[in-house]
Amino acid sequence: MHRRTLLKAFPAAGLAASLPYLARAQSATPALPTGWRTFEVTSRIEVAKPAGQARVWMPLPLALDTDYFRTLANRWSGNAEQVEMVIDPTYRAAMASAQFKPGESAPVLEVVSRFAVRERNVELRSGAGMQATREELALALKATELIPTDGIVRKTAEEATKGARTDVAKARAIYDWVVENTFRDPKTRGCGVGDIKAMLENGVMGGKCADLNALFVGLCRAAGVPARDVYGVRVVESPRGYKSMGRLGDITKAQHCRAEFYAQEIGWVPVDPGDVRKVVLEEKPNLTLNDDVVKVMRSFLFGNWEGNWLAYNYAHDVRLPGAKGAPVPFLMYPQGETAEGRLDALDPDNFKYKLTSREVTA
Repeated sequence: MHRRTLLKAFPAAGLAASLPYLARAQSATPALPTGWRTFEVTSRIEVAKPAGQARVWMPLPLALDTDYFRTLANRWSGNAEQVEMVIDPTYRAAMASAQFKPGESAPVLEVVSRFAVRERNVELRSGAGMQATREELALALKATELIPTDGIVRKTAEEATKGARTDVAKARAIYDWVVENTFRDPKTRGCGVGDIKAMLENGVMGGKCADLNALFVGLCRAAGVPARDVYGVRVVESPRGYKSMGRLGDITKAQHCRAEFYAQEIGWVPVDPGDVRKVVLEEKPNLTLNDDVVKVMRSFLFGNWEGNWLAYNYAHDVRLPGAKGAPVPFLMYPQGETAEGRLDALDPDNFKYKLTSREVTA
């Protein structure tokens, strides 16, 4: 069976009407060490034109805790006939999958996710990063539908890493190559699609985070360095005051993809070349890579992430359970489907979904 079809479902006890609460194994939230912040994100999805039977899928926060992110609980409400928490066993991507009765006139699913996050800083020294299993590393070297590792991708990786010997040196060379050879294109819909082969073949090196960071990931994999995209959404302002890198409140269009690579003896190292290009385009008019405001973030985003972001998953080529449409390249937006086909996830005004964040201080 193809790995995209391997899904494990957990029914929500009592369905949505009774507000099931899927907490982590603990019965109460433990006290968090200094530096952690707790947030809630409410995701409300409405199907405006529910022809036939409607289904919706909402990505949930990371299914496994990390050194920078902890999922505390998920709960949902609405008028769905059935709601399940579904986990892909390959990528461990979690989602709420809701099915409505045929003919339901106003399908609604609301998901509330509570999580804790902190800034992520990984020094480039032995044992500083999270360690990975063999299975994780093998997955982080595999090609996906839109991230091949042969042909022009491998050729570009070899050119970018010429002379580099270590994982860190190769990743640094690729990071710099992406930063210096791409640009953020404000006309790109959503966060982009991440078709890196098309970018390289066409020589059009513009896009947004899902394009630029996928390019980093693909070039790393082609160079033999495990790497992966991490999909999520910003939930609060940048702690460094960068106006282009986060907001609190309405975060419906604040989705953001980050990336990380694995260095032997060190572990997972966070990076974000896509955000360097976002700063160039959006922070102030007429910025270049030579401006100090860009240099500071370019240096920071090799080994660090700001702690203002909800992490969803690392998944690619995701087959939505029960869907009739094709797999999605990655799961970062709410998804929906009716008898007339897949709804446009990049059109929240017509698909009618809204994401709202708030910080929990008590």
